Amino acid sequence: MAHEFRYLFTPIRVGRLTLKNRIYSSGHAEAMAEGGRPTERLLRYHEAKARGGAALTIVGGSTSVHPSSPASAWNLLANHDDSIIPGYRELAAAIHRHDCLAFTQLTHLGRRARSDTEAWHVLLAPSPIPEQVHREVPHELEPEQIAGLVRAFGAAARRCREGGLDGIEVSMAHNHLIDQFWSPLFNHRTDEYGGPLENRMRFAFEVLAEIRRQVGLDFAVGARISGDELTDGGLTADDMAEIARRLAASGLVDFLSVIGGGAHTYSLQAAVVPNMSFPNAVYVPFAAAIKQAVPELPIFHAARIVDTVHADLLLAEGYIDVVGMTRALIADPELPRKARQGRFEEIRQCVGANEGCIDRIYQGKPVTCLQNPVTGRETELGELRPAAVRKKVVIVGGGVAGLEAARVAALRGHRVVLFEKEAELGGQVLLAARAPARADYAGIVRFLWAQVAKLGVEVRLRVEATAELVLAEAPEAVIIATGSHPYLPPLPGADGKHVVTDRDVLLGQARVGDRVVLVDDVHTQQALSTAEFLLDRGKRVEVVSRLFYPGQESGITSIVPLYTRLFAKGVVLTPHAELRAIEGSTVVVANVYSGAERRIEGVDTVVLAMGSRATDHLYRTLKGRVADLHAVGDCVAPRGVHHALLEGTRAARAI
Repeated sequence: MAHEFRYLFTPIRVGRLTLKNRIYSSGHAEAMAEGGRPTERLLRYHEAKARGGAALTIVGGSTSVHPSSPASAWNLLANHDDSIIPGYRELAAAIHRHDCLAFTQLTHLGRRARSDTEAWHVLLAPSPIPEQVHREVPHELEPEQIAGLVRAFGAAARRCREGGLDGIEVSMAHNHLIDQFWSPLFNHRTDEYGGPLENRMRFAFEVLAEIRRQVGLDFAVGARISGDELTDGGLTADDMAEIARRLAASGLVDFLSVIGGGAHTYSLQAAVVPNMSFPNAVYVPFAAAIKQAVPELPIFHAARIVDTVHADLLLAEGYIDVVGMTRALIADPELPRKARQGRFEEIRQCVGANEGCIDRIYQGKPVTCLQNPVTGRETELGELRPAAVRKKVVIVGGGVAGLEAARVAALRGHRVVLFEKEAELGGQVLLAARAPARADYAGIVRFLWAQVAKLGVEVRLRVEATAELVLAEAPEAVIIATGSHPYLPPLPGADGKHVVTDRDVLLGQARVGDRVVLVDDVHTQQALSTAEFLLDRGKRVEVVSRLFYPGQESGITSIVPLYTRLFAKGVVLTPHAELRAIEGSTVVVANVYSGAERRIEGVDTVVLAMGSRATDHLYRTLKGRVADLHAVGDCVAPRGVHHALLEGTRAARAI
């Protein structure tokens, strides 16, 4: 049943501009710049959002305005001189072709950076106080340096206007330089930029005044702020409401974009881009409070709003005015168009995994989407061409690699038969979704299964395909997606009856005693999520890892909330320890550096999360017997969901 949208697709005035609807992509670090300049990849990434029906996309989050704010660590844009203007013009033209507005986000990171990049400029901050994340002691800004940065913001804004962009958003959030001045925790100055709030806001107002001097009043200028820093001794919701009132009263800004929290600790970094363990729309109350404080300004807000019907309800309640569906648009840039047309089942909804977007961005890797292989690869995969010749395609394996291959092959016009040996589709993604706080993972499978069914793919469940069965179908192309099986190390005692795998545990196929040692040799969330599954069932769990910490390959926004829950539930984490042997109820581990052994006594169950190996027998058997044969996903080599989906779509496009 189609939803009748009341507000989401209505226009709204922002300064002297009109947004055609209330959906926008908020400023985020795409990590797609090269040498500080826009790239074709960046252009196509944002053009896809514009083509999909968003009213506004904010590029270059967050663009550096001065060399003392390094851009290279996250492959950001650098708006330091006029050489960036042609790149802006190309971006603006591509976005404007689809009746979408183009803003950019400008910032100076202050102490939130490292000085050992680019020109090795010293970090600058209101006071010489290191951040917990970057930990480098910054230089306390001198008055002439402050004046220079004010001019830099103004000049950067001018280049945006000359580059054909429609507006800018100045970052005064995420504990960047401007809001470092605001916070009494980070600003201990005794001059005219420190002390009372009026002084602490002086730099922000000087920046905004210089921007307006350079771009005038008919260019959209907004500020991104926090609704509450969520930090002991930091800026509270009341403090931020007062700051918002002062910004609005200045007449220098056309809108406010409100986030929740900050980013100067690992926990805040994780919480500011909430993953699937957080409730949807978790920070809307903060944005609503700012809207109540400054009803005269449009309030933008983005944080885990993934459903268009939900977004419409938030607008109807008057909590916010413009909805940032940033990760939702990363998962499906066509979301606005599909929603408006009532094609809800075709929307690939963001599941909040964060593994393809923000957790990569924090490593300076270009943004992708865990479940959408096209995102970030629009030049390669943006166009899906119909097959020149319609063929019969047999796919073996109904995990996400096989499902994506089936979906894309059917979309291209092929006749597709899919074999799956289990009673349901989804493979290891459904297994991961059984763990605590990971249920949303199942959304990846729900989308693929619905599309495969809609496209008429013939699915045969509970069928273990053999080479003879595949060949009997007389296929013209075959895609093998048979996945992987758990790896069991050739160690003494590893074959004991009380030794099980993490897959056994999550499937409910293992009897687990009270005291558990879980060996993590996967280093992602996989083992730790299994540990949490057991902790929730009253088990005492010690996780052993040979790395510096268990789950070390997990991104910041994933591992921080997971660690928070694990420690609250009583987990014991033992790093630097390698499994040597299992001797009945004793587990022998050794320090990977010193070699010193430790014997863990009284263990009831040993859970091995030792990774997987490819289940590739069928693929190797069919080699030379099928002319057009492909292997995708874990049966090539065990990796992640994104690899599986990417290989699935590439194989289906090659047929």
